[in-house]
Amino acid sequence: MRAFGELESDIMRVVWASQEPLSVQRITDALNEERSLAYTTVMTVTERLRTKGWLERAKQGRSYRYQALRSADDYTAELMEQALESSTDRATALLHFAGRLDAAEAAALRRALDTTPTAVPDIDS
Repeated sequence: MRAFGELESDIMRVVWASQEPLSVQRITDALNEERSLAYTTVMTVTERLRTKGWLERAKQGRSYRYQALRSADDYTAELMEQALESSTDRATALLHFAGRLDAAEAAALRRALDTTPTAVPDIDS
């Protein structure tokens, strides 16, 4: 998986923040609060995100409404996994990452590790 480009990230941020599926016009309007983008540009990138499996669309009237198929947390986790895969020493990379967490983040990570079941090796192999 490749990281999102700038406009892809912006579109996904708008979609993730919404409690309901959005039309391309509503996405464009939200994005245009910060910068000027053409409707057709937003439509093209939104459709690319759909073909990549990040968005789904449903027909509503004469237009489509888009919603996320995967969460922002899922996206972040995939990016983190990719970063670890590129490392020659995953354990050291994880230690460096953990060393950059603030106290609340470190506590959340500890709780997650304490509640996540770990794989048990097969002793019969």
